[in-house]
Amino acid sequence: RKPPFKMAVPWEERPEHRVIFCTENFLEPSDPKERPVTIIGQVDHLLQVDFSRIEKYFNGRVSKETWKESLEGLNPSVADTCSVWLKGVKVASLPGIVSRHNTPSHAHAVTAQVQRCAVQLGVEIIILVCDRSTLYASGCAAGRAFPHYTVKSLSKEQLKSRSEALLLYISPDPAGAPLSVDEAHSLNAAINGVRLAQRLVDTPCSEMHTSRFLEEIASVGKELGIEPFVVKGEDLQKQGFGGIYGVGKAATHPPVLAVLSHTPKGASQTIAWVGKGIVYDTGGLSLKDKNFMVGMKRDCGGAAGILGAFYTAVKLGFTQNLHAVFCLAENAIGPGAARPDDIHFMYSGKTVEVNNTDAEGRLVLGDGVVYARKDLGADIVLDMATLTGAQGVATGKYHAGVLTNSEEWEDLVVKAGKNSGDLTFPLVYTPELHFQEFNSVVADMKNSVKDRSNAASSCAGLFIGSHLGFDYPGVWIHLDMAAPVHCGERATGYGVALLTSLFGSFSNSLILQNIAPQCGDSGTPRAKRKKT
Repeated sequence: RKPPFKMAVPWEERPEHRVIFCTENFLEPSDPKERPVTIIGQVDHLLQVDFSRIEKYFNGRVSKETWKESLEGLNPSVADTCSVWLKGVKVASLPGIVSRHNTPSHAHAVTAQVQRCAVQLGVEIIILVCDRSTLYASGCAAGRAFPHYTVKSLSKEQLKSRSEALLLYISPDPAGAPLSVDEAHSLNAAINGVRLAQRLVDTPCSEMHTSRFLEEIASVGKELGIEPFVVKGEDLQKQGFGGIYGVGKAATHPPVLAVLSHTPKGASQTIAWVGKGIVYDTGGLSLKDKNFMVGMKRDCGGAAGILGAFYTAVKLGFTQNLHAVFCLAENAIGPGAARPDDIHFMYSGKTVEVNNTDAEGRLVLGDGVVYARKDLGADIVLDMATLTGAQGVATGKYHAGVLTNSEEWEDLVVKAGKNSGDLTFPLVYTPELHFQEFNSVVADMKNSVKDRSNAASSCAGLFIGSHLGFDYPGVWIHLDMAAPVHCGERATGYGVALLTSLFGSFSNSLILQNIAPQCGDSGTPRAKRKKT
């Protein structure tokens, strides 16, 4: 008998693997033989669950006694798993202890446990048991376990198959309210944003070049009823965007500045999210070697995260002006590539002597943040980027580095990281000590530091802030997420949960309002700075 013929299929033509948060009323009783079930939570939470709320998904195959015995066999201190009924019912525990710099949701463990237990084929049910305060982070973490992009060959039967992960929330408190329709809507919007960001980062540059990324921006804009503003190619140079143009001018697909703007009536603040979208980074003429170039398709992670976050925020009703600014380029090699010693004329009016073409992200963002201030009138400018390899050394694989001119907002970003599961940790902000690293005798500054052992991630962020101006009266936040943009060989969708949580006070979504970090007398984040 001949084996089934398999064929390579572009991801757009593949059957969609849907991930949907459901209310309890939506799901009917089912048999785990046909719909496998995974229940995830801390052991003390799992022990509190009313068995009657989950037995309808067991079809009599698991008794209350068997369920209790399975829970008693789990290690409450670490992530553990147990097969309750063959491969059809599994229970997975989360660590019982959380340190002060971790997220109470144990979001990274949630993702790992879903990946470990999920069937990833057909229809399955995943039940999250957690406190309501950690539901948003847990939901995003569960959705992250089902990345979109793959082009592995499929059989004809697989092409016709339907795959769905149905997510369900159950409170460990017997008196806890079930998931509301509004909460399910918010969680689904967030999961869609996370998986969109993952797909953009996972897709190689042969497909996700600047022109294709622009199509993705336009597609999100169309769904939200927003027409993107676009400047690309030679027009960038004509309009003064020397940073973006200089980095991307050698590539086959032109560099782009694209903007999506949400401007609701009654808004009193203007917020701009600026994303680094280097669709591939060879290092330019300062060429990376083979060990450091692999994976550079992920250098668009900042722009991808901001597109996913913008989609989610606007979908859930954002009450203030919100602009998403995308600085897209491919740092390629060719006859027109920027050279070390070249000088770029930036949108800020400042000049930059290039001493390292592999320090390109700060050049495109330098133009982007100035556009946000000068043309969009932003009170709060947040840029997000896979900016430096040094970030992973400074704050590790899980925490993005945050650099800001506002101590108050530094605290807010750290709190939002814990609430959302997208962790952050401060970088030192001392421009009077560190910016001299960029001294140039022929231009206003160089683009790379003199001493790479001197707070390299902070310095890279300060380069961006210098174009905005260290005297900028509003709030500037820089997020370097070079390490947490991926886990292994898969993108994480980092930034979607973080930004929507950080600015949750401006959302109509109750779940975001409840987890948004609070500050000031009004309890609402404002643009005014208190201390630098």
